[in-house]
Amino acid sequence: MWRAGSMSAELGVGCALRAVNERVQQAVARRPRDLPAIQPRLVAVSKTKPADMVIEAYGHGQRTFGENYVQELLEKASNPKILSLCPEIKWHFIGHLQKQNVNKLMGKHGLPPSETIAIVEHINAKCPNLEFVGLMTIGSFGHDLSQGPNPDFQLLLSLREELCKKLNIPADQVELSMGMSADFQHAVEVGSTNVRIGSTIFGERDYSKKPTPDKCAADVKAPLEVAQEH
Repeated sequence: MWRAGSMSAELGVGCALRAVNERVQQAVARRPRDLPAIQPRLVAVSKTKPADMVIEAYGHGQRTFGENYVQELLEKASNPKILSLCPEIKWHFIGHLQKQNVNKLMGKHGLPPSETIAIVEHINAKCPNLEFVGLMTIGSFGHDLSQGPNPDFQLLLSLREELCKKLNIPADQVELSMGMSADFQHAVEVGSTNVRIGSTIFGERDYSKKPTPDKCAADVKAPLEVAQEH
């Protein structure tokens, strides 16, 4: 076992990225064959990290980066050095949306599984400026895999199956965003199409310069987060 963040600190961003990508592909090879053949997307979560680290990761082939705060995303996305050296960069906003016309989605920063299908129907029918692309969850922390798959990941798989059947959507058109530094291999094995990895690539985060809560609005394409009911 190794601690999240230690890989980047010891090996550097380039080596950490290669190691993460290798582990993702090893996990893909262990997937059941009845899962949709979707290559997982690696989102390098660069929150609190300087522009130079984003540029370094880009130089090693990484193209998709994630940020939690609108202010930090806007600063990096408009950084002249990043704009010059990273022409193919793609940004994912993975924080909580602040826009008034998605207040129903923001009441709990997620929603109970039982409300998922109704919300997706509402998005598709009533929200022309939103595009439903998939489901997102954070797995139970510290889950012991000797006791079986992570129940939160299994829940998301079953929700996709139910949603696709009821709304007549092909399964390969609904992404599953699950898995972070501590559990991304297991998430990929069971079907994740989008893993969010920060500290394993960039090292431990420095929150001493954490941005103030966002007050500006942003239009983004983002997965619909689903929270486990307890």
